[in-house]
Amino acid sequence: MVGSLWGQPGDSKSAQKFSASSIQIEPMDSNDVPMPPEFRVAIYENLIAQIEKTGKFQHVYRSGDKDAASAPDLVTLRTTAQSFTKGSQKKREVTTVAGATSITLKVHITDHAGQTLVDRDVQGKVRFLGENLRATYDFSKKVATIIRNTF
Repeated sequence: MVGSLWGQPGDSKSAQKFSASSIQIEPMDSNDVPMPPEFRVAIYENLIAQIEKTGKFQHVYRSGDKDAASAPDLVTLRTTAQSFTKGSQKKREVTTVAGATSITLKVHITDHAGQTLVDRDVQGKVRFLGENLRATYDFSKKVATIIRNTF
């Protein structure tokens, strides 16, 4: 069995497919990791956009959406900050070895009964050119790949 980029080689959950017609995305839990508010908002908004692009769900609900309660096979995505390193766009433009921005978040997807479907640490980075917030886009793209492989 080929190991997944985010799971352990041979991890049976990485090969298992689940089905759901709806997903609700909760705001990030900062877990006392100091992170600027613009990163928190960008993570949330990028997750919604990238998960919608996968086409895996008929409905992508935001936290608190009352319509989500009526979805019969709703899954919930929660993220918890693990680490954050704010880099420098200027340093990245001058040198390729300094200034990287990196975020690591735990991605936890549960079904309507609270059973865990996905529990992985995912990292988003911007190493070379680009704004610091580009790390949130990188993170969201990786989560979208997990969604494609899991649902």
